[in-house]
Amino acid sequence: MTSLNLTFTGAEVLLPEEGLVPADLSVADGFIQADYAGRQVDLSGYLVLPGIIDLHGDGFERHIAPRRGAMKQMDEGILSVEAELAANGITTAVLAQFHSWEGGVRGPEFAGQVFEAIALVKDRVVTDMMPQLRFETHMLDDYAGLPERIADWQVPYVVFNDHLPHDRLAERRKPPRLTGQALKAGRNPDKHFEMLLSMHDRGGEVPEALDALCAVLATQGVRMGSHDDATAQDRAVWRARGARIAEFPETLAAAEAARAAGDHVILGSPNVVRGGSHKGNVSALDLITMGYCDALASDYHYPSPRRAALMLAKTGLLDMAGAWALVSSGPARVLGLQNRGTLAPGQRADLVILDADTQRVAATLAGGRVSYMSGDIAARFLG
Repeated sequence: MTSLNLTFTGAEVLLPEEGLVPADLSVADGFIQADYAGRQVDLSGYLVLPGIIDLHGDGFERHIAPRRGAMKQMDEGILSVEAELAANGITTAVLAQFHSWEGGVRGPEFAGQVFEAIALVKDRVVTDMMPQLRFETHMLDDYAGLPERIADWQVPYVVFNDHLPHDRLAERRKPPRLTGQALKAGRNPDKHFEMLLSMHDRGGEVPEALDALCAVLATQGVRMGSHDDATAQDRAVWRARGARIAEFPETLAAAEAARAAGDHVILGSPNVVRGGSHKGNVSALDLITMGYCDALASDYHYPSPRRAALMLAKTGLLDMAGAWALVSSGPARVLGLQNRGTLAPGQRADLVILDADTQRVAATLAGGRVSYMSGDIAARFLG
């Protein structure tokens, strides 16, 4: 696939050492070049920034199943996901797919279909889309074959969740919205409740099963993380299993424990944009202020990484370089992607071009290829 050979002039460019400065930037053969390459494109009035690397997002669900049973061609859904990613400046995206007792679009069977579709369209898309499995820890009957399925699905990143409503189940009370949840999964509500109770009652078996599962996944080279750590002890337990990524810690104590041990802390960019957690958890802004954040993720809203980084810079909480690093070089380090995240020579030509006045995305390039372009900037590229 052919990439552009161009030199961008006249723009402000976010460079690794200098920060956001007027500079020329050359791309050729899919990489940032040290020397001038190809014809010049005047980008006066624009900002050129490293492409956004989204560590965790499930906003793709509405594309692959806009209504229950409505999406028959899964690969077409993934292609429409790429369109939204690119329009929001995202050049590398981790698609976080549930493997959950919730069933439906979050059930094990559907997960397999999603991962197969991601693999199927890999050579037809510009954006680098990586699958992530979000595994519900109390699905004990699924443990035995999971490592083999993860290998077959080519999933490099697994995060562990526990969304069972334990408080209600301990009291043998039905959780809110149980009937609707059961019907979405195609289950009788009473049978669904019985299943939840059974998983809750077997909770004592989960820690040992997780220890064994994580040990196997570690030998397969799978990157692992935990989701919604509530305490420092939670983080310590997951760290001992080899899960060195803490996604969306719920408390200051959990985030502090992660940082103290050198674990990666991922926060939700919608939390930043909103000014707080919609669930009442610790504020991402507070954690960023204290230096307890390695990267921001879209979580459920793809426009939020760009908006969060720009907001952090505008308010002065971080300078532009520090704010944008949370959605570019920071995520690259978490994922071990050494070939992207900055606009340094030799790096992949992953970049997003913003209108300097509106700060809206004008164009996105991944590997030196255009994944998105809109409005007047097209005339600049066409010359």
